[in-house]
Amino acid sequence: MTPGLFVIGWVVTIGILVILAIIVIALIGYFVGIYNNLVTLKNDIDRSFANIDVMLKQRHDELPKLIDTCKGYMQYEQKTLLAVTEARTAYMKATTPAEKTQADNMMTGALKTLFAVAEKYPDLKANTNFMQLQGRITDLETKIAGQRSTYNEDVNAFNIRIGQIPANFVAGFMHLQPHALFQVAEADREDVKVSFT
Repeated sequence: MTPGLFVIGWVVTIGILVILAIIVIALIGYFVGIYNNLVTLKNDIDRSFANIDVMLKQRHDELPKLIDTCKGYMQYEQKTLLAVTEARTAYMKATTPAEKTQADNMMTGALKTLFAVAEKYPDLKANTNFMQLQGRITDLETKIAGQRSTYNEDVNAFNIRIGQIPANFVAGFMHLQPHALFQVAEADREDVKVSFT
């Protein structure tokens, strides 16, 4: 073999090795990018749920004041007040997102009932403290609904991403599972009965 052919063979071999190294580095970079994207999406879900949890805690903290205000007026509505108290207790005991979601649905239903029953008590409705607490809780309910929407958007983006190829291979390596969307309570799906009597 002549020295010229040896040099050419050596240059070709080095060139092939460099090309292979570039391909391997590009593939590693691509999969690192997917990994980082999945971590970001997972953390977005955690942040969204934490934001909901903060508002649920604020609502939870307002409830004893609301119940105390109502007790004096709603002597015959102990079942309604008990439902709010039980929902509050369920939230305090909840540790997982699923349990907190269930407690949140209980609380939303109990508050709707409480505010509907309050309509029967003109003195309660005129109470400044009750009006302020009702306004505060209603405002929190609106904010919670907005955060649920953000949470569902984050969950949807995550679930789509971990189902796509090749991200699903990286998601499997990371042991990532789809997250459940916030669901409306069954009571909220029922038809609203309107009466003009």
